[in-house]
Amino acid sequence: MTGRIPEDTIREIRERSDIVEVVSSYLPLKRSGANHQGLCPFHGEKTPSFNVNATRQIFHCFGCGVGGNVFSFLMRMEGLTFPEAVRRLGERVGISIEEETLSPAEQQRREDHERLTRVNEVACDFYHQVLLDDKEGAAGRRYLRERGYDGETARIFRLGFAPGRWEALAEHLAQKGFDPRWARELGLIRPGKDGRGDYDLFRNRLLFPILDLHDKVVAFGGRVLDDSLPKYINSSESPIYHKGRILYGLARAREEMRRSDEVIVVEGYFDQLALHRAGFANAVATCGTALTDEHGRLLQRYAKKVLLLFDQDNAGRKATFRAMEVLLPLGLSVAVVGLDAGEDPDSFLRKAGTEAFIGRLREAQPVIEVYMDAVLTAHGDGIEGRARAAEEIMARLRLVPSEIERSLYLQSLARRTGLDPGLLQQRIARSVPVPAVQSPRSAPQPPVPQRRSAPVMSKEVKAQELLLRLMLEDDGIRAEVAVEGVASLFFDPDRQAIADQLLDRARDGEKFAESELFDRLNEEQKAIFSGILVKDEKAFAEERQRIVQDCRQTVLKETLKRRVRDLDEQIRRAEQSGDLQQLAACQIERLNVCRELKK
Repeated sequence: MTGRIPEDTIREIRERSDIVEVVSSYLPLKRSGANHQGLCPFHGEKTPSFNVNATRQIFHCFGCGVGGNVFSFLMRMEGLTFPEAVRRLGERVGISIEEETLSPAEQQRREDHERLTRVNEVACDFYHQVLLDDKEGAAGRRYLRERGYDGETARIFRLGFAPGRWEALAEHLAQKGFDPRWARELGLIRPGKDGRGDYDLFRNRLLFPILDLHDKVVAFGGRVLDDSLPKYINSSESPIYHKGRILYGLARAREEMRRSDEVIVVEGYFDQLALHRAGFANAVATCGTALTDEHGRLLQRYAKKVLLLFDQDNAGRKATFRAMEVLLPLGLSVAVVGLDAGEDPDSFLRKAGTEAFIGRLREAQPVIEVYMDAVLTAHGDGIEGRARAAEEIMARLRLVPSEIERSLYLQSLARRTGLDPGLLQQRIARSVPVPAVQSPRSAPQPPVPQRRSAPVMSKEVKAQELLLRLMLEDDGIRAEVAVEGVASLFFDPDRQAIADQLLDRARDGEKFAESELFDRLNEEQKAIFSGILVKDEKAFAEERQRIVQDCRQTVLKETLKRRVRDLDEQIRRAEQSGDLQQLAACQIERLNVCRELKK
């Protein structure tokens, strides 16, 4: 792979790929009118809502809202980047890909990446062979047997053992002809002092290879076999390893995560291995770090529900609540699995068995409820304590995207603290953050799409999608939108971006090719556009001018609603600072804006 894939090649691969054939290789489809239908592979359902349109070469699920073209489907199914999906389909349809030339700097970066990956693979094979066959790995084999793990587990997860010698890996890599600076960059070996040679980072430890989504070894975790400290050491970060972006076991767990729509997140390598051995193939582990935003987006691709199973001590509880702050804003359902004090998944499964563990999964509590319990207990039952607890809890409730769910938690908080529900609702309404709106022209396209929540087709959204369909088919409507301005008719940034693309192509005098238009949209926009295209044309048989007027009203209404929220925040600040003049001015303006809304 030496460069960028030419646009002509991408177009040829797209034109020669049949999306119905590609999707059918993953799930059964049945003909239904103009579309083919099946059970959506991206969320659990019993009634088919997943549609594939052969004419337009697109797919769309009306259950979870995902959609796009054949590249989008493969990216979601396999966790591929766009170039990887293009190459995979190119192989399928027999098109060889001649890539455009990279700059010398880009070429060097790619070669360095491949070389570092190769060093890790050779190191993994070395450690794995020591564990399975070498006399230096006897202690590692004995340790695994004592914990109930056989050779099959070691082979599946490519476990290894680092000999106790200081230069075992360094000597092996030298024999294979590798420059030691590559292993140093990966942190596998370190330079000696006072003229002594390089020495190994991992010595006399059981090793867990850490793989990326493409089954490439990017790092290692090493555990001692006794009680010496540190118990675990991990590879340092490198050009191919960023611990905040990798989850141990994800490459193996993602298919079961997608099937069950659930994932169990644990802290340790052995926790993940124990769950996999017991049949819970949807388990992943963090690599010695707190759950990050990147971790959250990875989980969001494959599951809707996250079961957190961290240690039962204070550190584990803090990790649970940090994870809550990452996962809830993504719209994921998050629950906490409780085990007895001092137990971890491995010890619990060995003592109580699989059925008892399944019972604990069923009893998992929503993370917000666990957080409320912890905060209320910590602050005590006094008036001041309850007030402080309520403030802390409301700050976390703002992470919950669903207004209905948030309201139910507020009612529970009111009952437990004795506070007025209306007061709590008023307080949180003034400070629920409004999601940042990205510029539709500058919003970056993610390498791999995220899961979307089930779409809510409000009257306002329907009007905007009707107008987009008319813009696709009617020169007069496009001209009218161009005169009035996209921002005057589309409030939602993704639908604004689609409208902008339609107008840009019209200005350039280009013939509308829906397949090429898809390539200009990000994955969220592709999902919206595919939902518009896959519907029966009769669904859009509406009066044109009424549609335009509905969109105009939507933008005005949303603008006024946002102004009300801004004024609420200004009123709160004026009350805190005692600025009575500012307070009065904001209250008067708020009253006038609310009157406009009622009209």
